[in-house]
Amino acid sequence: MIRVLFVCHGNICRSTMAEAMMKYMTEKKGISEKYYIDSAATSTEAVGYMMYSPAVRKLKQYGIPAGDHVARQVRKADYGRFDYIIGMDRYNIRDLQRRFNGDPQGKVHKMMSFSGSDRDVADPWYTGDFEATYQDLKVSIEKLIEITEAL
Repeated sequence: MIRVLFVCHGNICRSTMAEAMMKYMTEKKGISEKYYIDSAATSTEAVGYMMYSPAVRKLKQYGIPAGDHVARQVRKADYGRFDYIIGMDRYNIRDLQRRFNGDPQGKVHKMMSFSGSDRDVADPWYTGDFEATYQDLKVSIEKLIEITEAL
């Protein structure tokens, strides 16, 4: 089983969208049993909250169920539980490397790196552009699935 953890600042927009999208995409391909997919936050600001309603609306626009994930903070123990720990931006990566003592096993990745870019996935909490976030996540998750299917 391939274990993937998506991480953003609050775990109510980008990382939860990525979690829902990858679950949906692997299910549509008939390979969902090969994956365990979750998401978490680097901060405690939104712990206990559900996905932000504009993110839910964006997923519904594409027929993707939002699920019932409740925001949680990433834990040190997550490093041993996941194969891929994927941050949405450079700040998430910095925070994850600090939390995981520099990422000794190379599990921490920046989301857009899977699509060949060093860009951050813009935070729609600030930009309001959930479509741009959706498109960035879609391209990167498609590549991530392609990479992990080859394993």
